[in-house]
Amino acid sequence: MLQNITQEQFKLIVIGILLVFTVGDIVVGAFNFKKSKKRTNDWIQEAIGFIQLYTIIQPMLVGLSIYVVMPFLFPNLDGAYLGTSLLIGIPVYLLIDDVMQYWYHRKAHEWEWLWKLHRPHHATPEMGVFATYRNAALYYAFMPNLWWGGIMTYLGFGPAVILGLIFKNAVVIGAHSQFRWDRFMYQNKFLHPLAWVVERTISTPATHFAHHGKTARDGISDPNGNFSNTFFFWDLLFGTALITREYPEEYGIENDPDDPWYAHLYYPFLKSKKEGSEISKGFEKQSYVQNEPLKTTLVPGNYLYCACGKSADNPFCNGSHHGTGIKPVFFEVKKERKMSLCTCKLTKTPPYCDQSHQSMNGAHKEEKKIAIKKEVVS
Repeated sequence: MLQNITQEQFKLIVIGILLVFTVGDIVVGAFNFKKSKKRTNDWIQEAIGFIQLYTIIQPMLVGLSIYVVMPFLFPNLDGAYLGTSLLIGIPVYLLIDDVMQYWYHRKAHEWEWLWKLHRPHHATPEMGVFATYRNAALYYAFMPNLWWGGIMTYLGFGPAVILGLIFKNAVVIGAHSQFRWDRFMYQNKFLHPLAWVVERTISTPATHFAHHGKTARDGISDPNGNFSNTFFFWDLLFGTALITREYPEEYGIENDPDDPWYAHLYYPFLKSKKEGSEISKGFEKQSYVQNEPLKTTLVPGNYLYCACGKSADNPFCNGSHHGTGIKPVFFEVKKERKMSLCTCKLTKTPPYCDQSHQSMNGAHKEEKKIAIKKEVVS
């Protein structure tokens, strides 16, 4: 059937599929309305965000690549690969699309300017299909896989893009949905071998919910890992995977000031007026590095050691590392004990002080701070 469709029709179908998923997201998400923990700002942001993403932003970017950018750069390649086997087209489309999305997403947690555009995606207090594409509008302008879909369609891989979009959106929406379809595999031992394969192949609710957990302190979440969009094996390949088969109890970002919806959607053009917000005018992260360890007694429990030096709760993490590329260090205290915790960030044995703060002076201090940061970056 796909062989009878013209190149122009393929272009319109690809754009149409993006619009169809708008309706699907809204219908499925509506079932969770009464049980929702979302605030007014969340609902307004998601309503406007979904509509503008699916009806304006995605079709516009894909349309620009199909009808403007590619014809200008490569006028002779329109439909050049039409008729290529789907066995070639689908893997080429999906794998390149997804590895670009993995690195783009990962950098959104490592580069401060990009984190601020991606931050709305993590500010939601609960999972659900409405969170699937919850980002600042400008975040999508740089998203490589949106342009890639248009490029592939222009080159004649329309059938592969159509089938790939359906598969990709099904996985992504399923990974965000409150319907935890993977739980059935975990609850039945005879399905554990299947679960092992599935969770290492595609993103599942358990692996992606972990990425949205509020803090790694719970031993289940890793907001600075599990970056994969469709195929989870990128996290395994690049060393950012965490598989626990459990689901966090809390979602969102620590110290969330509940920024207004317009700041979430249109930063940096519109900014938050909330004091201390990362997306407020003139906000800059402060350094709380000190030259003396904190000597304290810790009770049994899970802790996160601040490795970036930006936490006002130094030496404990308060979430300020987002956008720095530096992950906090998880440590567990099994019995009450006195500890000497590093606050200078020069220690080679975090979270414990190793007396490195004694060497803090001038340029040597700055060089060592940079060195330890590079060592901690994942």
